[in-house]
Amino acid sequence: MDTFAAIAARRSVKHFDPNHVMSQAEIDRLLGAAILSPTSFNIQNWRFVAITDPEAKAQMRQAGWNQAQFTDCSLLVVVCGDRDAYRKDPARYWVNAAPAARDYILPAIQGAYGGNEQLRRDENLRSGSMAAQTIMLAAQAMGYDSCPMIGFDFAAVARIIRLPAEHDIVMAVTIGKPLEAARERGGQLPLSEVVVRDHF
Repeated sequence: MDTFAAIAARRSVKHFDPNHVMSQAEIDRLLGAAILSPTSFNIQNWRFVAITDPEAKAQMRQAGWNQAQFTDCSLLVVVCGDRDAYRKDPARYWVNAAPAARDYILPAIQGAYGGNEQLRRDENLRSGSMAAQTIMLAAQAMGYDSCPMIGFDFAAVARIIRLPAEHDIVMAVTIGKPLEAARERGGQLPLSEVVVRDHF
């Protein structure tokens, strides 16, 4: 599917076919696209909890105020971020780079993130959000619909997925085959209202 067509077709679908099963090859293809999403310094700080187990999805639904898409989707991805990714053997993020580039970048990673907890959390939100959009557009291109979700108890979900202490939950994305079409778009603001040239 053309990229612009996928962007135009992607809508937040609330009702999925609960009997549809995604193959492992499809899940791997989808998440293989997600890991091509950009991250600062290529630290690849996103982490994806891919949930297909019915019991786990039922727990997620309970934490998500009984929203049906948690259980009825074919795949539920909890997009997370690792605040400590910057210091977990960062040389592996630049294994294919020239030695001079590695010698410059690796200390810069430590300098940027080593003493800045807020920046590490902010980076999780930025990187995770870009990855979530990649997941949704890739799903659309694969013939699936999706829905980004923050309507759940984050603390409860953290317990369900056994979230490590240094990780943040960014959002969840449900993916599957729709039972009904998404509603019409509510209406987009004109470019003249949201785009400024050079400065406000």
